[in-house]
Amino acid sequence: MAKQSKPQKETVARVMHEFKHGELRIRGTGPKVKNPKQAIAIALHEAGSTNQETPAKNKKTLSRTKSKERKGETAEARKEGKKAQDRTMKRATARTSASKSSSSKGSKTSARKSAASKKSTASKKTTASKKSTVSKTSTSAKTSTSARKRTSAKRGSARKGTATTKRAASKKRASWKKAR
Repeated sequence: MAKQSKPQKETVARVMHEFKHGELRIRGTGPKVKNPKQAIAIALHEAGSTNQETPAKNKKTLSRTKSKERKGETAEARKEGKKAQDRTMKRATARTSASKSSSSKGSKTSARKSAASKKSTASKKTTASKKSTVSKTSTSAKTSTSARKRTSAKRGSARKGTATTKRAASKKRASWKKAR
């Protein structure tokens, strides 16, 4: 896919903003768009950067969309005002230009720093998880043997469900009470 021009990026940002705020409608007055993929398709169509049409048709669509944006005839301009629409469109291009300028300056050093920080956080996480698992296993080992005995006796009597096992269990309880 070819790179989008600045006006195309602005239009895509405006349409996606309308979608996020529930303002984007099918054919302007139809039902609201609820599917993100459909919103992207509408954004690309309005921006004139779709691969489904000829370059001449895309150019004509973009010019029509830009004239509507200038007049304030978009859903965002109607609901939030033309200045809000202008802010949204400027932010879209400001983000892309800022990321390009930061990535071109010293990209090697920033890549090294990010790799080093990832390694340090990963090592911290592994040592913390090891400590927590060691403490959990030591406490659970103490209680697990007595708990296993109790639950296995309960399970055995519940599984079999015969009268003899129930009698045996009641005799054990009686003997425990006497021992106390």
